Amino acid sequence: MKPHPKSSFRLHEFIAEKSIAAIAFVSFIFIILILIFIFRESLPLVLGIATDDTGKVSLLHLLSLSWLPVSNSPKYGLAPLIVGSIKVTAVAVLFAFPVAIFAALYTSTFAPRFAKEIMKPAIEILAGIPSVVIGFFALTVLASFFQKSLGLQYRLNAFTGGLALSLAVIPIIYTVAEDALNALPKSIREASFALGATKWETALFVLLPAATPGIFAAFLLGLGRAFGETMIVLMATGNAALLSPNLFDPVRTMSATIGAEMAEVVFGDAHYNVLFFIGVCLFVFSFSINAVAEFIVRQRMMKRFRGTT
Repeated sequence: MKPHPKSSFRLHEFIAEKSIAAIAFVSFIFIILILIFIFRESLPLVLGIATDDTGKVSLLHLLSLSWLPVSNSPKYGLAPLIVGSIKVTAVAVLFAFPVAIFAALYTSTFAPRFAKEIMKPAIEILAGIPSVVIGFFALTVLASFFQKSLGLQYRLNAFTGGLALSLAVIPIIYTVAEDALNALPKSIREASFALGATKWETALFVLLPAATPGIFAAFLLGLGRAFGETMIVLMATGNAALLSPNLFDPVRTMSATIGAEMAEVVFGDAHYNVLFFIGVCLFVFSFSINAVAEFIVRQRMMKRFRGTT
């Protein structure tokens, strides 16, 4: 006796649903285990029991202004790494944000259908380019170009690294911002046109303010992506832990420090614990940015805008 087609469909649906739930649960467990491992390896530093050749190392040692983990008198100051990360991230966001927002505004409001079908995939395909390729491009092309054009002392610096990093940030900001603009009800545009506003006036003074929650979320997600990037900044910033306000000096970021030094560090040493603590700091920052973008911006601000439109 053959099973009823309807019951067979429900069985397949049940299997698919449970399979997806199981995969999601396993992924969540793996993430939790990774976080537990990272926090565990940084715990000796937090407790003040991490040691190197000179004695015990605690969180107070991270307040130094120098990063010299391999020397007769090791110094584990995070200040140069934090400043380097901020400089590179600031340059990347300052370049990427306006480009991505205006590109999203153009494709969602002004571009004809055929142009949108070309531009949207072209911008989003940047997200699929490996970071090492962008880093290599910055190392061989951008660095030499800016040194010759601007007469810079250093080929690799925070400016070059930040500009290369912006290429990886643009697709993220663009995608979220364009979705936010497309999600606006057509009545907003129609009301603006009915009041005599032009397309540009509608786009700049009506659509952009109305899509503020989504655009701000795009900014935060791009910021988190830029701050945590490793390969691009490892190849294009010079990797010198200098505490300098100059954007054209070499820098070393927190993520690049982990990528460059983790493979050569002594297991269980204070330097090893400090690198894992840097990883904890990056995780906390990225998690906070994503939490703000998701729970505060997308939910609270969207509710407010829905109530006023």
